[in-house]
Amino acid sequence: MSIVLTMLALGAILGFIGAGGAGFIIAVLTLVFHVPIHAAVATSLTAMAFTSLSGAFSHYREGNIAIKAGLLVGSFGAVGAFIGSKLAVFIPEQNLHYFTGGMLLFSAALLVFRLFFLHPKEAGRNDSRYSVFLAKTVALGIITGLLSGAFGIGSTPFIQLGLLTFLGLSLRQSVGTTMLVIVPIAIGGGIGYSTEGLLNAKLLLQVLVGTMIGAYIGAKFTNIVPKPVLKAAMIATPKVSGLLLLF
Repeated sequence: MSIVLTMLALGAILGFIGAGGAGFIIAVLTLVFHVPIHAAVATSLTAMAFTSLSGAFSHYREGNIAIKAGLLVGSFGAVGAFIGSKLAVFIPEQNLHYFTGGMLLFSAALLVFRLFFLHPKEAGRNDSRYSVFLAKTVALGIITGLLSGAFGIGSTPFIQLGLLTFLGLSLRQSVGTTMLVIVPIAIGGGIGYSTEGLLNAKLLLQVLVGTMIGAYIGAKFTNIVPKPVLKAAMIATPKVSGLLLLF
C-alpha cells in the first residue's frame, strides 16, 4: 500500500507537467523501496505507458494535444526504445544509476535554457513541407526513444524541447503532446525489457494503480496553474530525480 500511495502522489505531479516520470519512479523505487536498478527501470518504463495514456486522455479532453505530431514522434520513438532496452542490459548496475541521473540533470538544464533564455520567436515553426515535418518527427522520435530505452528515462524534457523548438508547439501543447508520445515509446521499451526477464508483474501493478489515477487528476491542473509555476515544475522534476540517483 505504501508503494501505491507514493505513486499516487508522483502520478499527480507527472500528469500536471506532462511527464512519463520513469526517472522519478526509478529514483523512488531504488532509494526508498530498495528495488534493484534494472528491475526498477523495466517496471517504471512499462508503467509509463499506462500512466501516460491516462494523462494523454485527460490532456486530449483539455485540448492540449497535437495528434499528428504526437503519433508520428511516438511511433518512431517506440522503435528507438526497443533498441535502447536491448542495450541497457549491458550497462553494469552501478553505472546505470549515474547514467540515468546524469541524463535527468542534463535534461533539466536544457529545459532551463529553452524556457527562460530563448525568446519565443526563436522557436522552430511548423514547415509547410510534409517531408521536412516528417524528417523532424523521425529524428526526434528515434533519439528520444533510444534515450528512454537505454537509461529508463521518459525523455520528457527532450521530447518537450523538440516539440517546442523544432515543431513549434505552444508550451501547453508540448506538455499534452509529450504524454501521447511517451505511450508508444514506453510500450516499445517495456517489450524489450520483458523479453530480457527484468519485468516484475506485482511491482508493475502497484506502480500502475497509483500513477494512473494520479496522472489523470494532475493533468486537470495544467491549464489552471500559472505558466511560471508550470515551467518551474517541469524543470524541478528531472532535477530532483537526477540528484536522488546520483547522491
